[in-house]
Amino acid sequence: MSTDTARTRTKPAGSATDAAGGIWAPAHRLLTVGLVLAVTFVAFEALAIATVLPVVGRHLGDLRLYGWVFSAFLLASLIGIVVAGTLADRVPLGRPMLAGLALFALGLVVGGTAPNMAVLVAGRAVQGLGAGVVPAVAYVAISRCYPEDARPRMFAVLSTAWVVPGLVGPAIAALVAAAVGWRWVFLGLLPLVIAAGVLVVLALRHVPPPASPGTATVPYLGVLGVVAGAGTALASLSSGVVPVVAAGGIAGGALLAVSLRRLTPPRYLSARPGLTVTILSRGLLTCSFFAGDAYVPYAIVSVRHAPTALAALALTASTLTWTAGSWVQARFIARYGPRRLVRPGECLVAIGLGVMCVVLLPSVPPELGVVAWALAGAGIGTAYAPLSVTTLDRAAAGEEGRATSALQLCDVLGQALGTGVAGAIVAAAAAGIGHGPGVALAFSFGIAVALTGVIVGARLPGQLTGSTADHPR
Repeated sequence: MSTDTARTRTKPAGSATDAAGGIWAPAHRLLTVGLVLAVTFVAFEALAIATVLPVVGRHLGDLRLYGWVFSAFLLASLIGIVVAGTLADRVPLGRPMLAGLALFALGLVVGGTAPNMAVLVAGRAVQGLGAGVVPAVAYVAISRCYPEDARPRMFAVLSTAWVVPGLVGPAIAALVAAAVGWRWVFLGLLPLVIAAGVLVVLALRHVPPPASPGTATVPYLGVLGVVAGAGTALASLSSGVVPVVAAGGIAGGALLAVSLRRLTPPRYLSARPGLTVTILSRGLLTCSFFAGDAYVPYAIVSVRHAPTALAALALTASTLTWTAGSWVQARFIARYGPRRLVRPGECLVAIGLGVMCVVLLPSVPPELGVVAWALAGAGIGTAYAPLSVTTLDRAAAGEEGRATSALQLCDVLGQALGTGVAGAIVAAAAAGIGHGPGVALAFSFGIAVALTGVIVGARLPGQLTGSTADHPR
């Protein structure tokens, strides 16, 4: 089936098809629970580490590596995403998931016992390698097991899997760090990973194999080139030496561009309407949001000297509004289409980042940061899942694995570049204009990327191909 072929029209919620093939139907229930649990522990880890990292930074020192705690995780996860996306078309899904969970657990041990920031960054890289497997396998499982009209709801449920970690994760992380030390924020997650891992691997045993097993080899050189290129560019930016920034940025950017073309068809990396602009929009969305997200706790705790609990509350608020935005899109995407959800979402992210710039002012209550990041969370929640649904909607039959792998590649690359560039800006500014102005510049970078996403989003599809509201625009 080509990408232009009309798909089966979406059934109304509550129909017989929904009852028989919905995400909580007996045939899908175990898989739904397993995927939700897998996302839950990744979410808990992400929110917990972001909350306590200002404390970790004070303990281990070396502000230059602060951003690399995020970037190393994200760049390594690119390897997991691409390898798992390729293997998902060739082997049972439980195998890559099991390997990914084992690596994630090993990374927790390394991070929890790290004697310095460099070892912590290495542990986060191992974690990221395993964590990248989870979304890649989840997307393929969703495309094979759930009917088209159930996919928006399943993506909304996966976003909801961030609710419990969002409600209790930052608060628990702050309490654990204060009571027994930040190391137990890492080590305390091991039992959850083991329990959730057993269930999700068992659930994946029932996922049917691909209709036509893939024969493509794992593109090791391509993905390593992407990681090396992005890492070189970010390391050059972090050096603060103008010749190194220029030479390393050009060399890293060139290697990144060449390697991306090896991993992903060139049409997936342009702004042409349809699948291509959808994948590009995901990268811009995550780049803008996570450029700010990594430094919201830093802005509140290190710049404004507010309690860690307030930073935890800001992350909790954004998680809840992200989930609310995801449920809004699940309800309205068939009626309004991706374009009318993604572009307003990008605008909200830009507004949230702008308000965070205001929060940095000494005369402004730091509590406003909670409101600011709640707005940004609502924005990415409204925009994120529609891009996932649109990718599955526009992918040709038999190419779902490759399309979703490209989506996840741009997703995580956007996060890595966003956090990395923001980190380089803050580190470079710390020795000159100071931490506060540096964080403001990092937030401003996120605003610029978000506004670029609004412009690019004008080329997103007006409607899904399977929508009953589909008509020319």
